[in-house]
Amino acid sequence: MDKQYRDSELGPIIVRTNARAKRYSLRVKHGLIVAVMPSGGSEELLFSFINQQRSRLKTLLQDAPAKKIISPDIEFKTNTFCLSISLTDRTNFYMRLNSDEGILHISCPQPTDFTDPRVQTLLAGFIEKALRHEAKRILPERLRKLAEQHGFTYSSLRLANTKSRWGSCSAGQRINLSIALMLLPDHLIDYVILHELCHTVEMNHSSAFWDIMNLVTENRALLLRKELKRYSTHIF
Repeated sequence: MDKQYRDSELGPIIVRTNARAKRYSLRVKHGLIVAVMPSGGSEELLFSFINQQRSRLKTLLQDAPAKKIISPDIEFKTNTFCLSISLTDRTNFYMRLNSDEGILHISCPQPTDFTDPRVQTLLAGFIEKALRHEAKRILPERLRKLAEQHGFTYSSLRLANTKSRWGSCSAGQRINLSIALMLLPDHLIDYVILHELCHTVEMNHSSAFWDIMNLVTENRALLLRKELKRYSTHIF
């Protein structure tokens, strides 16, 4: 059964007992330290080994791909909920979104290996499902209100998990919005929606387009555009 600890310098450390292991071993996988010890081994000796290898591990972590691991240690906050992952005695994975509390609860079986790509895919799927639920709950009404407030019209709305764009608008005034908008603060969600609504009038990014954007954002279009670049459409 895996255990997870957190080191102030090295971050999350997964401790794994392997009956076939003959010695203590350390590796870095997806930016996470995995420490393996043989059956009957001592965690005290294992952490002594980790301390001996601390300098090497810090170098490996710096060189490891910057990929966020979904685990109980992760801090993940969206516009409407925070993520809480726990290990339980359940034999299956389970998710529950409590909109009143603003928490997405994900329960995992005790022996869960959070470095397993299949586990990561499953957990990412849970989070995407929750984001899609919240996007459907929030974005259509927000789009309708902003269009009404500023005198825009559009023909339809489609929500999708797009990887490269926050949104788009077709020549037929069909608006597409990414569910990743739910990772943004309110004012940037509004900025993206207004950006696409302005495209219902000006399909390009001409000076006329930015004039309309400044009009509906109180001359903050470029500042908001710059702030948006600090965020990514990739959920993980």
